[in-house]
Amino acid sequence: MVTNKEKIELLKTRTEEARQGGGPKRIQKQHERGKLTARERLDLLLDPGTFSEGGMFIVPQDTAFSKDARKFYGDGVVTGSGLVDGRRVYVFAQDFTVMGGSLGEKHAHKICRVMDKGIQTGSPIIGLIDSGGARIQEGLGHYGSIFFRNTLASGIVPQISIILGPCAGGAVYSPALSDFVFMVDGVSRMHITGPQVIKEVTGERVTPEELGGAKVHSTRSGVAHFATEGEKECLELAKTLLSYLPSNSNEPPPYKSTDDPIDRTEEALESLIPENPRKAYDMKTLIGLVMDDQIFFEVQEGFARNIIIGFARLNGYTVGVIANQPRVFAGCLDINASVKAARFIRFCDAFGIPIVNFVDCPGYLPGTQQEYEGIIRHGAKMLYAYCEATVPRISVVTRKIYGGAMSGMAVSKLVGTDVTAVLPSAEIAIMGPEGAANIIFREEIQKADDPEAVREEKIRLYREQFATPYVAAEKGWVDAIIEPKEIRPFLITSFERLRGKKEIRPKKKHGTIPL
Repeated sequence: MVTNKEKIELLKTRTEEARQGGGPKRIQKQHERGKLTARERLDLLLDPGTFSEGGMFIVPQDTAFSKDARKFYGDGVVTGSGLVDGRRVYVFAQDFTVMGGSLGEKHAHKICRVMDKGIQTGSPIIGLIDSGGARIQEGLGHYGSIFFRNTLASGIVPQISIILGPCAGGAVYSPALSDFVFMVDGVSRMHITGPQVIKEVTGERVTPEELGGAKVHSTRSGVAHFATEGEKECLELAKTLLSYLPSNSNEPPPYKSTDDPIDRTEEALESLIPENPRKAYDMKTLIGLVMDDQIFFEVQEGFARNIIIGFARLNGYTVGVIANQPRVFAGCLDINASVKAARFIRFCDAFGIPIVNFVDCPGYLPGTQQEYEGIIRHGAKMLYAYCEATVPRISVVTRKIYGGAMSGMAVSKLVGTDVTAVLPSAEIAIMGPEGAANIIFREEIQKADDPEAVREEKIRLYREQFATPYVAAEKGWVDAIIEPKEIRPFLITSFERLRGKKEIRPKKKHGTIPL
């Protein structure tokens, strides 16, 4: 008869066996690739001693896949819950040392259970992804159950996907359905079809890194929101992101006390924006000077750099920041910028995060390429997102805004913006001075002895008489004209007045955003 002591010893033995994943040799191989194991990653992500694991002793059901399959507890994924900075999260970490972290029936069930509990308890869901894909015999159909839960969780709890190895084929769509994607340079790979298949079908030769590495997805495709040099840095960055986010859509974002005075003014803002409207400046400098402790947490920094998005705090409260970047395409809106901003606006709105816009935009990027690729359709996504949003929204025009971009950048209060402010040097008009002068004074310019001199004079005249913030204020387009150094106290005071804002919209199943 087996004694209780022997049973306890058996439990300890099997627990240690489960913790070893694919065993010491495969763990060593993982380390040789420059990668951490699933459990090492969870140790870095979660507060020490807080991880509670579920499904440790589940084994793969498909013995045909591997003659050793039943020896591996956990079925290639470690799942459970823990704390990040004292707040509960639900996590799954695919274990590449066990059958390459491949997805089978029980593997998928474990992930789905974690996602279900995240939704039920109102806790963020974090996936650490390192997988060779679906098992041929049993895995492929089970991705659908994960995608379904990604969609159920959307707008209820934040979803974060951290790619720490391969993620290919159907597996890529779960990260794509989540809110934020992290990648590590030289370690992460995401692609629908691999280099070999592409070579066979199209004849194109491409390396895995060129096809789906962190740099590609953080700068060209826009799939990744963050790219880092190492895994530890990546996990720390994910924890920083969580510090700005609420646990779910029914809770306010976390408050962080600050010694930064509410009434702090910044003299440096007085000279930041050049008097020459054609000269660029760095909008990130302005954002940093305004926010608590001069900290700005940028999102998707390398993609569509003509628009800036990210999180910051004002008087301790999280705000979402959207800003034109005059240093790239003069801050014009284009397809990628519109899609980037639209998704961020909808996230902030879903999770009750107020939005502040810093606006310096001459309009939409002109050209046949933009028109042919659908700037009308894609630009409408950003407009739709602003109009749909009900969180407090404030726009500050730092230098210029013309025409349709007044709605596109939510300067116009007609699209639901709560407060619009402009700086004294800002230009706000239906058309830019150059275009307006060419149309209004066309005949006069053409008949002049020196057309270029007359044109420049008419541009100056239009800028002084029609594009001034005072004309906009007289028409009721803006609520306030403020000094640059007063931006911070103005925003804090305005958001305080908007705290608790509620909007009642027509009841409907959902809108039809122009996807």
